[in-house]
Amino acid sequence: MLAHPDPAGFLPLDQLPELLSLLMRQGYQCLGPAPEHGAIVMRPLQTSSDLARGLQAEQAPGHYRLTHDSDNRYFAWAHGPQAIKPHTFAPQESVWQVDRDLAGVLQFRPVMPEPPLQALIGVRACDLAALALQDAHFLREGRRDPQYAQRRERLFLVAVQCAVPAATCFCASTGDGPTPTAGYDLALAELAEGFVTVAGSEKGAAVLRALNLSPATAGQIETARQQGEQAAAVQTRSLPGQNLRDALMSRLEHPRWDEVAARCLACGNCTAVCPTCFCHAETDVPALDGDSSRHERNWDSCFGESHGYLHGFNVRSDIRSRYRQWLTHKLATWHDQFGRGGCVGCGRCIAWCPVGIDLTEEVAALTASEVKP
Repeated sequence: MLAHPDPAGFLPLDQLPELLSLLMRQGYQCLGPAPEHGAIVMRPLQTSSDLARGLQAEQAPGHYRLTHDSDNRYFAWAHGPQAIKPHTFAPQESVWQVDRDLAGVLQFRPVMPEPPLQALIGVRACDLAALALQDAHFLREGRRDPQYAQRRERLFLVAVQCAVPAATCFCASTGDGPTPTAGYDLALAELAEGFVTVAGSEKGAAVLRALNLSPATAGQIETARQQGEQAAAVQTRSLPGQNLRDALMSRLEHPRWDEVAARCLACGNCTAVCPTCFCHAETDVPALDGDSSRHERNWDSCFGESHGYLHGFNVRSDIRSRYRQWLTHKLATWHDQFGRGGCVGCGRCIAWCPVGIDLTEEVAALTASEVKP
């Protein structure tokens, strides 16, 4: 879990509010887990003592229920429907505006967000891996997205080891969890008496030094390591390999596509909760007086019928082709774009699918006769 040369510190349970207080004094709006409408979501913490405890989330295909953690831990839940994505890639925003001046000339100007400094408390390893993929898309050379970059630069990420994975999790098979290894500012591994705490950036190292923690003992570090290994070992779902490009692209006419299409509602829930999906639609919203117009970007889904329209016809007119597009892009052609698959094993698409379609089950059926390493 160590990603910075500073040694690991140990943060006692009763001193966790000190970490939040320090971040608040540095100007960060702290967001942490909170129960809302039956799910765990990230919400602003009004004080350093507002962090929820004792929550767990029972997850299965098409099933998500909050439960109680008998050990009253802070981070015994795997994750909720949100990831880091809403805090960087806004679900809806204006990206530029055009105004007509007094001479009738159109003047274009970008619309930039003014995000606060935000510290996200409780980020998971799978979501850090997803953020790295979002960075690769939105911050790529020559195509840097200024709205995304503005929000991204103002985040402070406090990651936690996922010691209690959900039944839908399979991050171990994608290589993205359950222990954070990169991409965080601070990372915590929750033990019974406190947190093994390591820095992953200069910002995180400065906070760690300001907390003036005692060094974590060798025993505490070993317990955290074993805890992470056990969390990986108990995961029952998996993908049959980390590079499925050739296996999937050679099965574009497999009968399984018809079977899953008969169950899929094309609702787009899976793409909404997916931490790596970045499909969006852009629309112009003119003012009624005709003197100005906003160009807006909204989250979209490749499951939507309108997403496949191209020059007067629909290139993906049925659910079969849309599901195939989503799965083959996520697990196959992402390798061409980003050098790896686009799935980080969080399992959200399984839990939040209204009909309980299991991505790992579909891939296993499609690749039953051939598995690529």
